[in-house]
Amino acid sequence: MSSTGAKNRTSNVNDGEHFDIEVPDTAHQISSDSWFQVAFVLTTGINNAYVLGYSGTVMVPLGWVGGVVGLILANAISLYANALVAKLHEFGGKRHIRYRDLAGFIYGRKAYRLTWGLQYVNLFMINCGFIILAGSALKAVYVLFRDDHAMKLPHFIAIAGLFCAVFAIGVPHLSALGIWLVVSTIFSLIFIIVAIVLAVKDGVKTQSRDYEIQGTPSSKLFTITAAAANLIFVFNTGMLPEIQATVRQPVVKNMMKALYFQFTIGVLPMLAVTFIGYWAYGSSTSTYLLNSVSGPLWVKAVANISAFLQSVICLHIFASPTYEYMDTKFGVSGNTLALKNLTFRIMARGGYLAISTLLSALLPFLGDFMSFTGAVSTIPLTFILANHMYYKAKNDKLNPMQKLWHWVNVVFFSLMSVAAAVAALRLISVDSKNFHVFADL
Repeated sequence: MSSTGAKNRTSNVNDGEHFDIEVPDTAHQISSDSWFQVAFVLTTGINNAYVLGYSGTVMVPLGWVGGVVGLILANAISLYANALVAKLHEFGGKRHIRYRDLAGFIYGRKAYRLTWGLQYVNLFMINCGFIILAGSALKAVYVLFRDDHAMKLPHFIAIAGLFCAVFAIGVPHLSALGIWLVVSTIFSLIFIIVAIVLAVKDGVKTQSRDYEIQGTPSSKLFTITAAAANLIFVFNTGMLPEIQATVRQPVVKNMMKALYFQFTIGVLPMLAVTFIGYWAYGSSTSTYLLNSVSGPLWVKAVANISAFLQSVICLHIFASPTYEYMDTKFGVSGNTLALKNLTFRIMARGGYLAISTLLSALLPFLGDFMSFTGAVSTIPLTFILANHMYYKAKNDKLNPMQKLWHWVNVVFFSLMSVAAAVAALRLISVDSKNFHVFADL
């Protein structure tokens, strides 16, 4: 179905019981996708061009022990936290197709607004990151063949933003990605395989590598804290209910299948390129792995172009909650190619991406700001809120040990959020002295 009314209800069968679930109003499709398609959406969200940076942003600050153990633990606890949210999708006899809907249903109107604000900022910053990544990939292709520096990073960011806008206008909603998910997977495999093969080739030739964590004791403390927060970012979307809204009934069972796929098979390419990249270059690994590898120019060009195009597709996934809000708010429904709907998408989505692109070009060292945003929004949304919502929703069904467990998670990740925010603010302070607006990094 393409649109639902606030009073619509859908039948569901669970453990032999038949009951009705209220479906909230939305202009986008819900309950139309198989669990496997949803699994591909989640896997695309993990194996995007960001993976080319994890060797430098996660492994370099944490080292072999901290990086490997941290990624494995982050994978496990992320599966657990996402499962908690997935199991609340039909809590109280109503489908919660948005993160803010679920928080508002459990806590009230203020929590609805706070969650929407946190999620919006989180996804906006992630999308800015994708635009910067896409622009950086284009620039990498340019410098492979020309060294005149006539075009700079802000120019490529503007081109990337234009491509993202065209794609957003042409693909109306998350379920419409369809074949684009296959295309995205192909692009991901291209740049991941190229990065792995070229890194192995370089690593075999290198006699010795330095894996020592660099910096003074105080600077190490801040970089390790920031890197620990990045571990959370690696595995989480911050929009699980919105993705779960697209899966067919039974929504909880099918979503769990998709999550198990994401956190087992789906993470393997990301882990492979992360570990191999660090093995090959050690503490000198670039924060964009394709800048570290050596090999034929055309191979590196293909990998960078694939990273660019995959970033365009992946941005659409993370921008979909914002698009859904605008489409539902202004009653966009019916034929997606109708002049009215097409004009609205051009104005609304084009405007949103124009602002995102301008900010990305203005502050291309946005990674520091993203670390801060992750600390104050990704961690609270994914771990603090997930554990406390489950505790509050299932309070009468939990034993004392289970209640204590959820509170331990809430307290621990609250402290981690504060520590990561402080570390990110320090990085922003340092980098603001080294870079200027519209910098050509």
